[in-house]
Amino acid sequence: MSNDLGAFLSARRALVTPQQAGIPEGGVRRVPGLRREEVAMLAGVSADYYLRLERGRDRNPSVQVLESIARVLQLDDEHLAYLLKLVADTPRGRRRRQRKETVPAGALKLLDSLVQPAFVEGRYFDILASNSLARALSPRLAEGGNQLRDLFLNPAEQAMHPDWENMTECFVANLRQAVGTDIDDTRFIELTGELSLASARFRQLWARHEVRGQRGTPIRLNHPQVGELTLNRERLSIAGADGLMLVVYHPDAGSSDAEKLTLLASVGLPAIRELQTVEHART
Repeated sequence: MSNDLGAFLSARRALVTPQQAGIPEGGVRRVPGLRREEVAMLAGVSADYYLRLERGRDRNPSVQVLESIARVLQLDDEHLAYLLKLVADTPRGRRRRQRKETVPAGALKLLDSLVQPAFVEGRYFDILASNSLARALSPRLAEGGNQLRDLFLNPAEQAMHPDWENMTECFVANLRQAVGTDIDDTRFIELTGELSLASARFRQLWARHEVRGQRGTPIRLNHPQVGELTLNRERLSIAGADGLMLVVYHPDAGSSDAEKLTLLASVGLPAIRELQTVEHART
């Protein structure tokens, strides 16, 4: 817990400027964010105490102190909840065996019945199941794929997202929220280790300690067959399957995006199979 708390406080402190905190400008600053002593002063705690927090030497800060620090660091409710989890008195046992994520049979039937692109994703954005239109939308939305790995490491997937920087920021913030303090999970260690080594963008975002849940939102896609289209992205919890989400892409009714999706479903499948074959050969 201690190292996690210190890293989180340090990263968030660096993102708040003196101007945002109401500190008058003056003098030369070596860092753009707040100094430790400035956070301590604004939060109403001693500089020595705050230093102990960042260095993990105080394991039992009160909720009131954490809320004061959160106010200074301008944390929203999601970041505050994450901060409180970091200091929760929940002892860690030995590393657990990786738990297999299994899609319930009912969810699989629902998935196949949907007329919109849809797939089931796991806690770490693994594709656990998908319907044919999802695979037509992107061959990388096939079972066994991983959205994080594709977003950061696959040029073909990156080219599909005009808002790639925003997408990556959102996914990394959601990953940190989904994992919480359960950082001993084997799958988490393997995935973040691989991405940290291979992607400078991932390293940059992971160091920021952003915490944010994904919400229903429109996303823009640049599809190699039908061109640009905007689809609404919904994530729905699957009852009885902790951490699994049903993700559905749907266009606005009567829009040109709906027409493009219909075209993709009706005439694009042979070409999509060819794309999938190429993707498989690359991997």
